[in-house]
Amino acid sequence: MRVRACLGLALCPGLIAADANPPRPTAAPTYPPVKRHEIEVTAVTDCHLHGSDLYCMAGDHEYHIQTTPTQTTDYPAQFTGCHSHGSDLYCLGPDGEDLEAINETHRKGEEHGEDSGDGHAHEHGHEEEEEEESSGDNQHCHFHAGVEHCVGGGESEGSEGGSSSSRCEARPRDYNVNLRIGLLFVILATSALGVFGPILLHRWMPSKLNLLFVILKQFGTGIIISTAFVHLYTHAALMFGNECIGVLEYEGVTSAIVMAGLFLSFIVEYAGHRAVRCKIRSEAALTSKERAQVILSSEVVSILVMEAGILFHSLLIGLTLVIAGDSFFLTLFVVIIFHQMFEGIALGTRIATIGTSENVFTVLSAAEPTAPPTRNPDRPDDKTTHQGEETSTTSSITTFPSGLSMKKKLILASLFAFITPIGMAIGIGVLHQFNGNSKSTLIAIGTLDALSAGILIWVGVVEMWAGDWMTGVHGNKPDLADADWITVTLGGLGLVSGLVIMSLLGKWA
Repeated sequence: MRVRACLGLALCPGLIAADANPPRPTAAPTYPPVKRHEIEVTAVTDCHLHGSDLYCMAGDHEYHIQTTPTQTTDYPAQFTGCHSHGSDLYCLGPDGEDLEAINETHRKGEEHGEDSGDGHAHEHGHEEEEEEESSGDNQHCHFHAGVEHCVGGGESEGSEGGSSSSRCEARPRDYNVNLRIGLLFVILATSALGVFGPILLHRWMPSKLNLLFVILKQFGTGIIISTAFVHLYTHAALMFGNECIGVLEYEGVTSAIVMAGLFLSFIVEYAGHRAVRCKIRSEAALTSKERAQVILSSEVVSILVMEAGILFHSLLIGLTLVIAGDSFFLTLFVVIIFHQMFEGIALGTRIATIGTSENVFTVLSAAEPTAPPTRNPDRPDDKTTHQGEETSTTSSITTFPSGLSMKKKLILASLFAFITPIGMAIGIGVLHQFNGNSKSTLIAIGTLDALSAGILIWVGVVEMWAGDWMTGVHGNKPDLADADWITVTLGGLGLVSGLVIMSLLGKWA
């Protein structure tokens, strides 16, 4: 009894303590996340491209198939015969080979410490806020005709994530319409200043600005050539490379359309040259003034060809600006302000110098050699008749007016000044319905860009660059073939400046 009593007294404090601190419930055991090979997958479907990578779906999970399809090969819509090799999942390829399938949804969930059940939505959500945040942190995003392209953060151009159907649908955005309407008039004023400025300067001070116009013409040549290659050709390639069009069976579509633009420009100008030569040969009774007008018409055709390429491009520029998201709109607006100013200077300088007198005189003197003077047989030493006839012949070459009237020059310039605001007005009208990722839209814009590139390549390289420096065009002497070294140096600097500046603007527009 004593022993039991002592044991009871000894255990009392422990029992009291146990009553005061009851045992805590045992925590639920933790389990490691489900490994990708433990998810029972026998097939993956809904295969689609993210850039050049192939992804397929199995339920809510997305799998990265370790193969790289090309534009010349079709990728299958699904893979079957999926099985595990250790901790990895493999599916059977078209040729029976094993292709590893990596569970990207599960991998992203592990990286972010989140449940993989909604990882696909987390990874490829298309809310505008998420896009802008990612573009601000890791990516550079820009717009081409309403299509948003992001580069950086491990993404390639045109890789925007998400399923193919969701990427090609119109994205609802909130647009500041009043701001776009107000800036339409700013673009109008800037375009008018660029294109009308050289025309008015040439009208008021034609003899004092010869060197300045040589520099401006070469600057404009650089602008036109850079616009053709860096802006139009590149944008057309982006349009035709967009995954919403699908896989092109012919990879050279963009280059083929550019060549078509070159060929069309050549046909139009060649026909104009043939018509001019035919008319001069067939109508020997034409006066010097009439011949000058025929030659002038050929030069006007060349300007119209160049302006056609610029107008197509400028219309798309206005549309692109308006439908760009607000996060990028002001940046793109500033870039297009400079773009329109420089392109207007390029066009305005060429319009201002259409049919300049000295070039027409050169053509006429070469085309119409002066007949040798006649002498009076009764007065062999009489030189009065010879001098009078020589004076009369010279005056017939130098007194007639040449070039376009100021009214016609301003009309040509007005087409450029108004075309970009017209494009902006069209964009405002379809702002909430326009889908830049639509297949038909991409094909239409890509075709116009490529055609415009071909036209401007012809005009810039053949008519402007080669014409001014070596060959001459429309009977005009090349401005810089025999110029002094100061003029050649300044003209070369103007040419390179135009190439560099417009190419730099291509980073944002």
